[in-house]
This record gives sequence, structure tokens and C-alpha cells, in this order.
Amino acid sequence: MSAPPLDILYRDDVMVAIDKPSGLLVHRSALDRHETEFALQRLRDQIGQHVWPVHRLDRGTSGVLVFALDATAAHALADQFARHAPLKRYVAVVRGHPPPEGVIDHPLRRLDDAMDPRAPREGVVPPAAQPAVTRYRTLATAVEAVAVDRYPTSRYALVEAEPLTGRMHQIRRHLKHIAHPVIGDATYGKGAHNRLIAGLCGESRLLLACIHMQLAHPATGQPVDLRCPPGSAFERLAVRWGWASFG
Repeated sequence: MSAPPLDILYRDDVMVAIDKPSGLLVHRSALDRHETEFALQRLRDQIGQHVWPVHRLDRGTSGVLVFALDATAAHALADQFARHAPLKRYVAVVRGHPPPEGVIDHPLRRLDDAMDPRAPREGVVPPAAQPAVTRYRTLATAVEAVAVDRYPTSRYALVEAEPLTGRMHQIRRHLKHIAHPVIGDATYGKGAHNRLIAGLCGESRLLLACIHMQLAHPATGQPVDLRCPPGSAFERLAVRWGWASFG
């Protein structure tokens, strides 16, 4: 059975943007050599032309993903992402109730795509940490009357995150750093909370989505505003917990 078409958010002669589903790799990776489906391949087949990846989303993260349609546009877009010029807004469901807002300024060491970030390879000296900054604010909170840890209830929150730099797993690692890991994160989160929320929303996925991106058009320089909903798992939790919006 073939996969459903990707949701195209924007398309013209030089660029295209899609709403990448959670669980889909952007392109081939040394960490997932056995995988055969990628956003790049599916989009190429869907629109019938070559596409150039210009940035990345983690496999589990859903949301706005941009490709170029020619080499010149690819260079211009990749340069924007290298300079951290595009505005990027994510939403995440996290464990606990974070402060109303804050800035996480915590350097992160570079991760090798072929390395488990929790267990650096023996004998390999980890590289120096690089500057990494994420701005966040708490949009809504919820409490479940279920004891997962040592407390009689379990607390969760909807957080908006804006990465001001572009390190691998930055939002996930930064939210873990302030003790509010993203729900569904098998690497940096906690399995008991992940399983509880997966049962409540009917999906086992990383609850992190890029819902808004603004960048300069590679040919005209005019702003391009790209938006998409966070997905059905977020919607089900919003209904359950009475959340009005996703910011």
C-alpha cells in the first residue's frame, strides 16, 4: 500500500515546502541505513522533479520542511539556514510545568549522525560544545490524575520554542536540560510518561512540531510565511485538556 501524498504548504518555480509527518526521515542517514523511505524521495516522486534539501528536521519531529527546486535556490536557502536567519517556531508537549517563559543558553557538543547521543563511542574524544540558545514560553498546562513518578498526579505543558541557533536535537536537548523533556522522546525523555501520553492521544510519536517558519524567498528576497498544524496527537490532547490554541 503506497504512502499518502505529502501535504504541500507552498510551491513555486524555485522552492517547495511540505508538512513532514512524524517518523519520516528527511534523507538517507548513517544512523538509519535500513530505512527505504525518505521525505526527499517521496516529494521528488510526488511532484516529478529533483529537489534539494536545505535544512533538516529530526525523524520524529513533524512540520514545515523546505526544499529547493534548483541549485541556485538551494545555495541561497542553505545560506539562510547556515546563518540561522529563518524564524522557526515549534510547539512541544513536555513533562512538568515550566516557567512562563525563558531563554535556555546552554552550549551543546556536536552529535555524530551515526552515534547514539546517550553513549559516545569508547575512545572517541567528544568535540567541544558549541553555543546554543533557545527561547521558549509556556502556552498551556495540564494535570493527569495518574501517578507515574513519586507524585500522585502527572503534570504536562504545551510549550512554544524558538531555536536561535541550529544544533542537532537542540530543542529536545535544551528542554531536557531544564528538566522538561519532550513527551515521546525515547532518547532524552522517560518511557513511563511517553507510554501514558501515547495511550491518551492514540499515537506513539515525538510531540514536537515546527508549525511556523518565515524566510526570505531565494529569488525575490520577499518574506515567505509557512504554517501548518501540529498534528492529530496534539489536537486530541488539546481537546482532552481544554487547550484553546497552539500559539
